[in-house]
Amino acid sequence: MLARRSRAGGTRTRAACGHRSGDRQPPHLPPRRDEAHPHPRHRPSAARRGLVFLRLRCSMRTLYIDRRDASLDSESGALTVRVAGERPASFPLSLVERVVVHGNANLSGRLLGELWKRDCGLLVLSGRRLDPTARFLGRPRRDIATRLAQYELVRDPDRRLAFARRIVRAKLETERRLLDRLARRTGRDGPRQRDALSRIEEGLEQLAGAADLAGLTGIEGAAAAAYFRAFTGFFAPALEFTGRNRRPPRDPVNVCLSLGYTLLQFEASRQVQMHGLDPMLGALHAPAAGRESLACDLVEPLRTHVDRLAFELFADGVLRKGHFHRAGEACMLGKEGRRRYYEAWERRAPAIARLLGRICGDLVRELRGTVPAAIEVEP
Repeated sequence: MLARRSRAGGTRTRAACGHRSGDRQPPHLPPRRDEAHPHPRHRPSAARRGLVFLRLRCSMRTLYIDRRDASLDSESGALTVRVAGERPASFPLSLVERVVVHGNANLSGRLLGELWKRDCGLLVLSGRRLDPTARFLGRPRRDIATRLAQYELVRDPDRRLAFARRIVRAKLETERRLLDRLARRTGRDGPRQRDALSRIEEGLEQLAGAADLAGLTGIEGAAAAAYFRAFTGFFAPALEFTGRNRRPPRDPVNVCLSLGYTLLQFEASRQVQMHGLDPMLGALHAPAAGRESLACDLVEPLRTHVDRLAFELFADGVLRKGHFHRAGEACMLGKEGRRRYYEAWERRAPAIARLLGRICGDLVRELRGTVPAAIEVEP
């Protein structure tokens, strides 16, 4: 649920349910009594303002806090948000699966303990560049057998290479589908687009002959470079999107890509841990200090979901250049732009979570010796 203060001083409230891209927006239904606010003390205050976004009725239930100096606590089974000079807003913790906090907020130890107990994920974004600085994913599972089987897969060069090959194949196929879809929508089918499709097809043909991980990453890297050269051609020149850049992102499109990839990585890590897998041990991405390699692996074929969202936000006028501002070389997304992005992300997030959950479930079954993991991710 998203609450914003209107100019007249009241609050406008709007609920949005996730739906597949291209589907008609489902009609807004009145919330069921047991889903929205089961007790009056848990009803969000009509006096709050700023960005507080909670999905109560859909499969993805995420609370976004984007208020400076907000204080978050846990009281009687509810997550309470307090800002000086305003009435507190509270949300039933039973309806919250993940919390995303941006800004200089204070989180109580009691709340952190409750989030941990309830397997709620927490992502903290700091600074104007929305850098991910802290998070936890909930309690780790006790499925030691699955993790031991995962270690054996990574230690076996042939099995590891086969799994990494499936990841790269899925990524190239989603890149090809997205470029084809955008060309049909925009009517832009120039040399860059045709060259990218040709290079991706070439990469797909080369995958079977890749003898090691270095060969796979070389194929993936060449295809990704061609893909982004073509992808830039679907955006207005005024957005100054000429290729992928980050740390900091220097144009509005890269700001959206970086934020989307951060949210996607967070959900991938959460799904990996929820299925009893070790997020640090991957196949395509080698283990490295501080890197959740398996989550990075699973993100690769789903990046086109973030790319497509960025395209649609600008093509449909949801985001405009005026929602961004510059600070030196960095491009920043303002608060209204963040609200619009989070709202659009949440409409797509349930499908992304289901895909990640299905891939993780298939991987667990493969590790237990029942069926090879399928990686099918329609962008």
